[in-house]
Amino acid sequence: MEKRYTEINAETIDQWAASGWEWGQPVSHEVYERAKAGEWSVLLTPTKPVPKDWFCSMKGAKILGLASGGGQQMPIFSALGAKCTILDYSTAQINSERMVAQREGYEIDIVQADMTKPLPFPDKSFDLIFHPVSNCYVEDVCPIWKECFRVLKRNGILLAGLDNGFNFVFDDGQTNFKYKLPYNPLKDADLYKEAVEKNDGLQFSHTIEEQIGGQLKAGFVLKDIYQDTDATGNLHDFNVPLYYATMAVKV
Repeated sequence: MEKRYTEINAETIDQWAASGWEWGQPVSHEVYERAKAGEWSVLLTPTKPVPKDWFCSMKGAKILGLASGGGQQMPIFSALGAKCTILDYSTAQINSERMVAQREGYEIDIVQADMTKPLPFPDKSFDLIFHPVSNCYVEDVCPIWKECFRVLKRNGILLAGLDNGFNFVFDDGQTNFKYKLPYNPLKDADLYKEAVEKNDGLQFSHTIEEQIGGQLKAGFVLKDIYQDTDATGNLHDFNVPLYYATMAVKV
């Protein structure tokens, strides 16, 4: 049986994490301890910390880390007193979460699952969903927003990091236009072959209508937004924004 593209992506991310991928490196004990003392920050996008006033009261809050494995954010939230659940399809990212929880002695619910399928949680389960840049690995993002709305409580908060798609236009050096948008390797055999050969995973560009419009159509109210760049590269050097971070609320 041919693998689903999400299975290919999960295996690719496992390989990246084993090779030292920055989003697969768990926080240190020192970072965890500083968070317990009130000194903390987390990222939805590559460089800008999420504003503290985007969060609900963390003590006792039920938080879902959606495609947020790797042991980077959930340990911080746990240190602040939240009750965390992580959902990710990467075995390596899940293992990092489990390792940090065991090392620091806190409990976390760990679910290995594919976010393109219905989320395995009852309605109104969470106070906050933390969803860093990851839906670039998903062809259709709109069902994800609907599921987020379903599993959040009333007045629940969705914090999402979003790829605006512009980075897919350029070659590897980010100096020349190479690809047309939308970028979808499932609909272009040459793109598919290239992505597999380069071990890039199967990634997809998305429009503002899909990313932000999709949240609004799901029922969310957009409360705040900011842009961000990559941490390195030619587009970063020219301060070209490639990402949004959004704060939306289920009212």
